[in-house]
Amino acid sequence: MICAWRFSNMTLQPVDWLIVLVSLIICFVPALFFGKRAGKSTSEFFVSGRAVPWWLAGLSMVATTFSSDTPNLVTDIVRRQGVAGNWCWWAFVLTGVATVFFYARLWRRSEVMTDLEFYEIRYSGKAASVVRGFRSVYLGLFFNCVIMASVNLAACKIANVLFGLPRWQTLLAVGLLNVVFAAHSGLWGVLVIDMIQFFIKMTAVIAAAWFAIQHVGGLDAMVQKLSVPLPAPGGGAMIHYLNVLPDFTNNWDIAVAVFVMPLAVQWWATWYPGSEPGGGSYIAQRMLASKSEKDALGAVLFFNVAHYVLRPWPWILVGLCSLIVYPQLSDIQRAFPDLDPKLLGHDIAYPAMLKFLPVGFIGLMVGGLIAANSSTILTHLNWGSSYLVHDFYQRFIRKGATEKHYVLVGRLTTIGLFLASSGMVYLMETAKDNFDIILQIGAGTGLLYLLRWFWWRITAWCEVVAMISSFGVSIALLILRRQYHVDISTHAALLITIAATTTCWMLAVFLGPQTDRGTLVAFYKKVRPFGPGWRRIRREAGISAEEAAATHENIPLALLGWTAGCAAIWSALFTVGNLIYGRTGVAGALFAVFAVSGAVLLWVIHSLWGRGPEAR
Repeated sequence: MICAWRFSNMTLQPVDWLIVLVSLIICFVPALFFGKRAGKSTSEFFVSGRAVPWWLAGLSMVATTFSSDTPNLVTDIVRRQGVAGNWCWWAFVLTGVATVFFYARLWRRSEVMTDLEFYEIRYSGKAASVVRGFRSVYLGLFFNCVIMASVNLAACKIANVLFGLPRWQTLLAVGLLNVVFAAHSGLWGVLVIDMIQFFIKMTAVIAAAWFAIQHVGGLDAMVQKLSVPLPAPGGGAMIHYLNVLPDFTNNWDIAVAVFVMPLAVQWWATWYPGSEPGGGSYIAQRMLASKSEKDALGAVLFFNVAHYVLRPWPWILVGLCSLIVYPQLSDIQRAFPDLDPKLLGHDIAYPAMLKFLPVGFIGLMVGGLIAANSSTILTHLNWGSSYLVHDFYQRFIRKGATEKHYVLVGRLTTIGLFLASSGMVYLMETAKDNFDIILQIGAGTGLLYLLRWFWWRITAWCEVVAMISSFGVSIALLILRRQYHVDISTHAALLITIAATTTCWMLAVFLGPQTDRGTLVAFYKKVRPFGPGWRRIRREAGISAEEAAATHENIPLALLGWTAGCAAIWSALFTVGNLIYGRTGVAGALFAVFAVSGAVLLWVIHSLWGRGPEAR
């Protein structure tokens, strides 16, 4: 009788396999019941019939951004730049909370099926069709496959460390699971799977952090060993690994890259999936699927709180412990002699730490990692398919077909997307490098996506120019760095791309063709964007200032909510961190900030939810 299954680096006992099986059954079997409903129409398949409550939409957003590459990415950041390095994504709190108070209700009022359909109600003429069709392929196929490839690269690294599996075997396993359920159950199934998987994943990563801390001698021992500045792995500047703020005195370049740039520029100037300025991609999809404006607002707020407060510290703790166990990459290679050298990087330290999990928890972690991979891949398959089918195929290739035909095409597209993304896995190296590339390609477009809701002069041609210039400058800089070895830092390249892209699309604002007035008036009447940028269109729509004020959001109140929301999230995040470090005095002060800002946030939310139509 076989009592255990041994792979090259880890042994799974029967109890582990049972836990993995149970977790998969709990996650995926409920989704089977949504296949018939998803097949009724593209509305059901892609936006769940616009009937999703805020808590389910919010949980799905959190689960989607909690992918199999996220723990690897955070570990990579911690090992290279310390805890403070996470400001490269903590800064997106500003973007996420801005979406809550300025954009969520506007998205829901638009009543489009995808955020790309928005282009043809906001803009006019051939440019509107061009930008919708181009972005459906650019984002739905190319960009989406880059993201899925990054997620599956992490899965390949984890499987190679834990089980010695080559890339193709890992891709085959996750592909069969994800493609079947994404094609069968549509967005309803994705939402239900996300909800269940979130709790499994959180339990697994908390367990991983607990046992990693125990392996290095406990929390006090970990803090003591890392409280003094240490050289970065591979040599270089001394890093205060525990600090949540970078060292501005000795490591100014790092401080600029990980703190100043993200807070001053990156959050509004770059486009990154899940943190898009003004909302977009699967975040917009969840808002559009919400059953009311109030649910859209609540979903995005819940997502930002859970995304930045609940999740990061278990990953960070594992990353910190890995510095003690594996100070250098060579230590990981020695511990895992069968590891594919092409997969070796700082991001692989997270799966390397999982070898210290005891029986039972290994199964929980494997189940959690499968869940982490699936929740993200399922969403991206459905989201990408919605772009390619609704915004490209149905709009430009075959109009007027039956709903069942479009659902079938959506299911076939889902399969094709996974195959394309699997091929890109072999072109990537580390999670952090992929993160930087995605930021670079989207640099300079963010301000445009913020302003298009508040300034009528933004046109479709501005978006075309922004995409082309951002991509072109990014590729040019990439060639200079890799082919000609020009020394351009990541944050310098980001600034160059932002400056060039913003200049190009601003020229298009004043020199390019304008949007048809009838389209602008119709958009204003439907969505009711607020602010002085629409004053001229409001007058042409025949709506008085008093009538507009009766239904529009209060800008000063929204700004107060934005400020209070950011303060509440950051103070809560760092309260948890300082409690972990044993710095109770600092934690108490931060908790006071959280209490005050949280109270203001709740008051603003109550005030805003009482304004305008409750549900449309």
